[in-house]
Amino acid sequence: MNNREASMILRGVGRTYRQGETALQVLRGVNLTLYPGEIVALVGPSGSGKSTLLHIAGLLDLPDEGDVFIGGKRCAKLDEAARTMLRRTAVGFVYQFHHLLPEFSAAENVALPQRIAGTGPKAAMSTAAQLLTRLGLKDRINHRPGELSGGEQQRVAICRALANNPRLLLADEPTGNLDPETSEKVFSELMTLARTQGVAGLIATHNMDLAKRMDRAVTMDGGQLRDL
Repeated sequence: MNNREASMILRGVGRTYRQGETALQVLRGVNLTLYPGEIVALVGPSGSGKSTLLHIAGLLDLPDEGDVFIGGKRCAKLDEAARTMLRRTAVGFVYQFHHLLPEFSAAENVALPQRIAGTGPKAAMSTAAQLLTRLGLKDRINHRPGELSGGEQQRVAICRALANNPRLLLADEPTGNLDPETSEKVFSELMTLARTQGVAGLIATHNMDLAKRMDRAVTMDGGQLRDL
């Protein structure tokens, strides 16, 4: 029995999409608990519901049934403004494509979510510089995304996701757009930084070699989660 407070709990989560009279039940009674510092792989074929699960866990979408708890706070019944506020501070996202703002430097991209959350400009840029340095980008802090390699851009995206020291990190194929060597390096850096900050991570991936290196792996099976 784990006595630590869970970073995230999904309890009986269900989600159905409707097109006309057709109903597609994507998630069926999904249960999942993540603890601080625990990194869990989410695997499964395309269309199995992984992205839907990540969106609900990250409060970007609402379940039709069940509930989501982040840091002990019940979230599924919160209004949009409250969910947005919680996402800003408690959840970090990393996607397959970095989605950096091209007109901003690496440091400014990492500082942006901190500024939105209310951190002052000097403190935000200081945290950004520290995170980027830890991921080997000390000499690239003032470079814009167009001046960075794909791996460097994804490192910036990881720093941005962790800039507000969230409870929960959600990643959707975070290294899927990189070559194998760069993917390995970026994944290792992601794992190290997340564990150092004590973040709980749910990482969707098709790469079973990466999945085996996480604390455990779960897969979507008929709209439900099961352990691998």
